[in-house]
Amino acid sequence: MARSITVGLDGSPESRAAAEWAAREAALRKQRVRLLHVWQPVPEAMAEAPPLGTETHQHWTERIPREAAQELKLRHPGVEVTTEQRTGVPAEVLLDATYDAELLVLGSRALSGLAGFLVGSVGQSVVARAELPVVLVRAGERTADEHVEDSAGPPSTATGSRPVVLGLDTDSPDDTMITFAFEEARCRDATLTVATGWNLPSSYAYSLAAGVDLREDIIREQAMALTEVLLPWREKYPDVEVAEVSRLGSPAGLLIDASRDASLVVVGRRVRRSPFGAHIGAVAHAVMHHAIAPVAVVAHA
Repeated sequence: MARSITVGLDGSPESRAAAEWAAREAALRKQRVRLLHVWQPVPEAMAEAPPLGTETHQHWTERIPREAAQELKLRHPGVEVTTEQRTGVPAEVLLDATYDAELLVLGSRALSGLAGFLVGSVGQSVVARAELPVVLVRAGERTADEHVEDSAGPPSTATGSRPVVLGLDTDSPDDTMITFAFEEARCRDATLTVATGWNLPSSYAYSLAAGVDLREDIIREQAMALTEVLLPWREKYPDVEVAEVSRLGSPAGLLIDASRDASLVVVGRRVRRSPFGAHIGAVAHAVMHHAIAPVAVVAHA
């Protein structure tokens, strides 16, 4: 069976937004969507209480996935949608499901009064350990949000897609991450904005003390490094328009700012085989929590 785009579904608004995003992505990729609901058993004494009785269990494990699937099929008739229910610890079950999935999509609550996500413990645990791309979609995410504004002003699904933004470290570029971003831009027919943020080297202070300001030289070198990294990818994807952004400052801040006009932000997470547990990374962690657009976290070596 073809690998699917798997959605962690719990009936919340954010998980329904994730399912909707996954259906749009499946249409672009010509893949199927699997809605995965995880029922975490409660202690026997609690399970006997009326609020957690048979009807509640049936509602969560059967009705919610079924209704969500029906809604997706109505809005996306060309996309195959299946449902699956498993019992266990949500993070562990979702991680197990990644082995036969192409992509995992999870919902995140929007922060009240602030721009960004509220990534719960399940989401963070899955992102930190999954070895396939995980996309986080905030509650309230709409199809139109991924499109540029039309002549009347508001975003419209009749217009083109907003850019896909890739956060790239030119000192250690990863093929898996770059390929994912180019493919996402290609299937959307969108511009790929590749952004790299950097800080001045410690040697800059010494040169400045000697009366030599190398700032412009450093800016030029950083821009050239980004162009050099992307050259073979431009040749491999000649139909993808690429915009390069090299800027002095925080990489996370640069990506969060760019997310305001993006359809998707792609960041990397280095896979570390450490006895101290999984690690997300400071830039990915900040972008996960504060980006406006959906965020794809791509694990790489």
